[in-house]
Amino acid sequence: MNTRTTDRHTDQHTDEHAVPCAPPSQLRAPYAEALLDHAGRDWLRLNVPGHAATPGSDLAGYFGPRVTALDFPPLLDGIDLGQDTPLDRALELAAEAWGARRTWFLTNGASQGNQIASMVAPALGRTLVVQRSVHSSVIDGLVMSGMDAVFVQPSVDPDQGIAHGVTAADVAAALARTPDAAAVYIVSPSYFGAVADVRAIADTAHAAGVPLIVDEAWGSHFGFHPGLPARALFLGADLVTSSTHKLAGSLTQSAMLHLAEGPFADRLEPLVDRAFRLVQSTSASALLTASLDLARRRLATDADATGGCVEAAERVRGAVRALGRFTVVSDGFHAFPDIVGADPLRIAIDTRAGGITGHEARRRLFLDHQVMVEVATGAAVVAVIGAGSVPDTDRFVEALHTLPSPLGGPAAAGHGDARATADAEGLRLPDPGATKLTAREAFLSPARVVAAEDAVGRISADTLAAYPPGIPNVLPGEVITAEVVRFLQRTAAAPNGHVRGAVDRGVRGLRVVA
Repeated sequence: MNTRTTDRHTDQHTDEHAVPCAPPSQLRAPYAEALLDHAGRDWLRLNVPGHAATPGSDLAGYFGPRVTALDFPPLLDGIDLGQDTPLDRALELAAEAWGARRTWFLTNGASQGNQIASMVAPALGRTLVVQRSVHSSVIDGLVMSGMDAVFVQPSVDPDQGIAHGVTAADVAAALARTPDAAAVYIVSPSYFGAVADVRAIADTAHAAGVPLIVDEAWGSHFGFHPGLPARALFLGADLVTSSTHKLAGSLTQSAMLHLAEGPFADRLEPLVDRAFRLVQSTSASALLTASLDLARRRLATDADATGGCVEAAERVRGAVRALGRFTVVSDGFHAFPDIVGADPLRIAIDTRAGGITGHEARRRLFLDHQVMVEVATGAAVVAVIGAGSVPDTDRFVEALHTLPSPLGGPAAAGHGDARATADAEGLRLPDPGATKLTAREAFLSPARVVAAEDAVGRISADTLAAYPPGIPNVLPGEVITAEVVRFLQRTAAAPNGHVRGAVDRGVRGLRVVA
């Protein structure tokens, strides 16, 4: 880990005293164990799901009979129905592991947690003070809730074309001009692993009398090893979304929502519980739920495995630095006042120094080397190592350094030609347009699709986000600018590029308020 990014606020980093030995109870996975025991009985299944765990079915043949045998519906005696069920105990163990007053298991990803948090905020005030570079699911929550929003602009790395976080001073300034604030909503860590000063921002929010909500989707593993940053709940956050499937090892689409034991807990708990029931499926997947129980057990009881992942990631960064062709993005985090730490399990490599764009590097790694990385931008690729799962890092380093240099080498990639100039232009994040309507007002207004060039100057009816990471470039209610249109069209044209919310794949048309 680049220690230069943690010197400002050492309490943001988990020290050895902040990771106590797991209590014996954490060795159990009560829900997963009860589900396995239930599946081991000789059932005649005349209920949903329709596959009924039929031996020899297409599903059983494709996924294996264990998967279909464990695929039970909710409301089963001895698993999740009644008092003090295995599910209740699994939720209590998760809350204990993350240091929460209460935890909810989510089966529609961290997006569901962000929507819940946005939906409960109107009970606390009229306006959400929110980081502009939040995930698009937070904006979806604003559409659902109808709240006003005051946006806090993040720092932006103009060279990389990526947004980081916000400072406590920025949040304080936004709160000062928002007398009806309901809560503060930030992201930490960022998609590139930048960690914000959560403690200072929490203190700022609490001094203004409002809770701090943190989208910690990429930090579900924080706090479970001395080499990892401290988790947001430890630093004063009141409500935290945790995308457990990303780096903590549960199945895709499973996540958690954690409520802190703090000054806002009594007010928030019943609101969150009611909102949870609005957006959680009444047929929540037993497989996803069991995977959350198992992921919690491993994180809480096997710090050595997590430590092995931290060491593996550092070996990759060390090899990249030593070989000298590429550079490590987090080595420059110290230049940004909003960054006080970095997630060591995210490996962001600036590929341009090695004569290749991030998009081309990702494509070549995938096609030529069967290496999958998390995401690419025009400047970089981002690889991640899940806590507890050490991959073949030597293979990645070797594949990375055998990539061709289609831009003609480092000089051409950096500054020298028209291709590099165009690439640099494509990296710049566009400034958002002016806000004219709330997200809900714009989303529900009569709308029509017009050609992209004719949409400039009009009010967007949609959320449009270059994906991944899914940070909205246009919000419902914002004026569409020519710069935004160019950026989104470049994103759509890039290899693996995608614009979430777009009317068409190439972003040739945009939906505007009529």
